[in-house]
Amino acid sequence: MEINRIGDISAFVASVKYGSYTQAAKHLQLSRSAIGKSIVRLEERLGVRLLNRTTRSLSLTEEGKILFDYCRQILDDLSEVDNVMATRRVQPTGTLKITAPHSFGHQYILPVLDAFLKKWTGLKADISFTDRFVDVIEEGFDIGIRIGEPKDDSRILTRTIAWQKMQTCVSPQYIQLHGCPKTPEELVNFDTIFFNGSAGQRNWRYKTETGIYVFEGPEKMKIDSSDAILASAISSFGIIQLPTYITHEAIQNQLLIPILSEFSVEPEPIRIIYPSKKHLSPRVRLFIDFIVELWSEKLPWDEV
Repeated sequence: MEINRIGDISAFVASVKYGSYTQAAKHLQLSRSAIGKSIVRLEERLGVRLLNRTTRSLSLTEEGKILFDYCRQILDDLSEVDNVMATRRVQPTGTLKITAPHSFGHQYILPVLDAFLKKWTGLKADISFTDRFVDVIEEGFDIGIRIGEPKDDSRILTRTIAWQKMQTCVSPQYIQLHGCPKTPEELVNFDTIFFNGSAGQRNWRYKTETGIYVFEGPEKMKIDSSDAILASAISSFGIIQLPTYITHEAIQNQLLIPILSEFSVEPEPIRIIYPSKKHLSPRVRLFIDFIVELWSEKLPWDEV
């Protein structure tokens, strides 16, 4: 595309947006006659009339309406190119506001943030680790970490950065004393420990020959902390179900044994989510690129 055509497109879009050649000229820092010449060039090149002109107003013709949508998109795309390239050359500043589930955030997001802030020393972070549902838009977060299938929300963009499964575990000592369930239905005969957070009790789901089986208890204990649930299982209080990113070290160290694995449901995505703004700030875009590159190798608890 010829350079002067970009100028003509800018003049056309500005004239429509601001309602007059005079205001368009002021916005683009050009003369009114330059704006008029740009519009004439466009009309002559395309062989159609784009604007209905009077001494007091401008209005789009049918052809002008079609062209306006295309031209506005062209200018938006060019602006996006500028923004992308800016992230390559501008030192990001400000505060990255991020939220993540409590245990996952402590174990895996904090180390990433530590490395990220050491690389970009002009940045600060404002962090919230919580197991409650967080509306990143309403609460003003730049980035959230979400586990599970995405909800339909046009305000949010998502990118999968890892996968995990819910894993049912028990200590070897508990098995020695009480035995072990062979099927999900047998869990009712054993001591179980449930997570009970702000969203309510988290029931256990299993894939069986007859479909999804949901174990709802009765439970021996309810605890609102994943870390405390893990500790209770290691202490042989009962059977638990937690994400693989929490259980994998205890299993590696033979403190816990996975059970009912053949009934596990499909893995869940771990996603980074962020507001669907047209132009992401450099700090947000750089953090997304950073964590994706850092986790490009398979993680020890990644189930895909």
